[in-house]
Amino acid sequence: MQMKTEAPVQEPLSLKETGLALSEVSRRYRARRRREPRVEALDGVDLEVRAGEVLGVVGPSGCGKSTLLELVAGLQEPDSGTVTAAGASDVRGRRAACAYMPQRDLLLPWRSALANAGLALECQGVRPAEARRRAAPLFERFGLAHFERVRPADLSGGMRQRVAFLRTLLAGRPILLLDEPFGALDSLTRAGMQEWLADALVKEPRTVLLVTHDVQEALFLSDRVAVLSPRPGHVVAQLEVDLDRPRARRELIADPAFGLLERQALEALSA
Repeated sequence: MQMKTEAPVQEPLSLKETGLALSEVSRRYRARRRREPRVEALDGVDLEVRAGEVLGVVGPSGCGKSTLLELVAGLQEPDSGTVTAAGASDVRGRRAACAYMPQRDLLLPWRSALANAGLALECQGVRPAEARRRAAPLFERFGLAHFERVRPADLSGGMRQRVAFLRTLLAGRPILLLDEPFGALDSLTRAGMQEWLADALVKEPRTVLLVTHDVQEALFLSDRVAVLSPRPGHVVAQLEVDLDRPRARRELIADPAFGLLERQALEALSA
């Protein structure tokens, strides 16, 4: 008598290992006027970010990139589909897993740079003096030594973004959500900050979801780049950035392999 055997069932990859995942996620908003149709921001988005991976997301204006970050951060809920961050799909769990850095630095003008960086810890119940003590070592590590007592109005744009990034890191969350972090900077400062962020993520590795309009920025900083369609946004291409780290921006941009990836991303954006 022959025994019938079944192939072993493969268990799905743990979402705690993947970092975060979006499955068939759609998001719609009410129109401003009654008779207008609802605005579809995202439609059927499938994305997965592995633990420790940097995923860049590029797409045209209004395609739902910022909405995507807010869904992962637990600031919004999808109309359909599921969003999971570090194993949590509920709003509270996603918020606990993610640190969100918006486009503007949002530093408090009456606080010093050090006190601004420590604010993330204060929000968790840490006393101000202890929060500043924990934040202080990062200032020298990330090129901000001797600027601890300076207020935001006296910092350059790049320095303000560094302080905002340190505040985001000090939240201690495993997932970083970066929304156009250098969008307000001039091109020279932006290029320098891209190299700074690449180095910072080597020193303080996290799972990162980065939204940007800049294809070169996405390719330089990311391990993989997802391209979104015009609204309603959905993923039309994913590009593996199989280039060695650490990366020197000037040399990398001149690399033919980088140029090929850039052309592929631009073609996907214009398709």
